[in-house]
Amino acid sequence: MSRLPDSSDTTTAPDAAPALGDDTAARPTAIDGSPEGGRDRSNRGAALIATAVALPATVLAGVLAFNQFAPDQPESEPSTSAATPGPLSTAPVEMAAPALAERPATVCRALLSQLPPTVRELPQRPVTAGPEQNAAYGDPALTVACGDEAPAFADTDKLWLVNRVCWYGSEAEGSTVLSTVDRETTVTVRVPDDYDQPLQWVSPISETITATVPSVDDPPTGCRPA
Repeated sequence: MSRLPDSSDTTTAPDAAPALGDDTAARPTAIDGSPEGGRDRSNRGAALIATAVALPATVLAGVLAFNQFAPDQPESEPSTSAATPGPLSTAPVEMAAPALAERPATVCRALLSQLPPTVRELPQRPVTAGPEQNAAYGDPALTVACGDEAPAFADTDKLWLVNRVCWYGSEAEGSTVLSTVDRETTVTVRVPDDYDQPLQWVSPISETITATVPSVDDPPTGCRPA
């Protein structure tokens, strides 16, 4: 805080001169009127400074002594989460490869050559037989088989149109089987139960089917858009 007056119009009376012969004349007067006030303030100030310097040094010495004699703490081991998935299999997926007639074989080769390298987040995997007509993705494996027999279904069974491809679905052990019913060569996709909403998994495959597998002239009634 400043020691200057709060306002410029404040005046103070001059200090009275000390009387001759007074033994306090040669010594400064303290603010409270006691002699040698300046020396006392100097002594107190020096003591405060010495204390302020000594305290950090004392604290530092205590910290160093504690660190020296405190027992070492073992480093924490990295935790492993039980929910961390293991590595996905990249081994060939076992699939059958029945012999195909010339026309279906040609169509299937065109389809397989254009299939995407991934279906959603599932990477493509090798197959044990018929890579020109079979494909597999992910672990557990979602499989694509071209040239299978056409599925049998009733006129009242529900069909699904996905990206202009008409699919018939049935349930099998551990998977949903989706087969095209509006293409000259049948394409069958097996979607494991681990993957929700099976129709979403055939969406990228439908795009390739539309481009490579010709449609039939007279598709089932359920395949026609409403």
